[in-house]
Amino acid sequence: MKKIALFGATGQTGQPFLQKALAAGYAVKALVRSPENITQQSDHLEVFKGDVLNPIDVEKTIADTDIVVSLIGHVKGSPEWLQADATRSMVAVMKKHGVERIISLSGGGVPYPEKDQPKFPDKAFRFIMGIFFSKVLNDAIKHAEILKNSGLKWVVVRGPRLTNDPATGKYRVGWVGVNSGMKLTRADLADFLVKQLEDETYNQQMPMVSEAEQ
Repeated sequence: MKKIALFGATGQTGQPFLQKALAAGYAVKALVRSPENITQQSDHLEVFKGDVLNPIDVEKTIADTDIVVSLIGHVKGSPEWLQADATRSMVAVMKKHGVERIISLSGGGVPYPEKDQPKFPDKAFRFIMGIFFSKVLNDAIKHAEILKNSGLKWVVVRGPRLTNDPATGKYRVGWVGVNSGMKLTRADLADFLVKQLEDETYNQQMPMVSEAEQ
């Protein structure tokens, strides 16, 4: 049974991911600030109370696991470099414990010039992000750079505007401006993330997941 080190389990994407991962037969070690917010119960779930910016807590979570999944994101009052600093710590611990692969969630505003072909709406979105959410965007870009230079097997999964609508079971995987849409349900995103636990097609890449074409 593959064991996941999960960060961000209580978030709006983390919760459906955790549910789907447990249902799929994975064991999970989750680091959270508020364990009471974990509603799932399973013999294969370990929940630790702690801080993703505390290297000791990060190591306790990653030790004796097979893969890391980072679904952390900014909330009101988050440190400026939350994602970058947490990712840097995860990478160091992964190397120490011989964990080779990490899946990290980010937004469509993070550029991937190797394959993106942004159209006007995409460029407008990134412009708005750069003005009003520069802290979040800069942090996300930095975290991606850390992973690119880590020497690990990494995947940065990017999503557009996320909704809490029911899962559709249908979505597409592309790049910004290439076979991509403007929204996606969190349940469908969680489904894709769980599939990446075994599918290494997108190693060292930053796929964009969005709703299926109408």
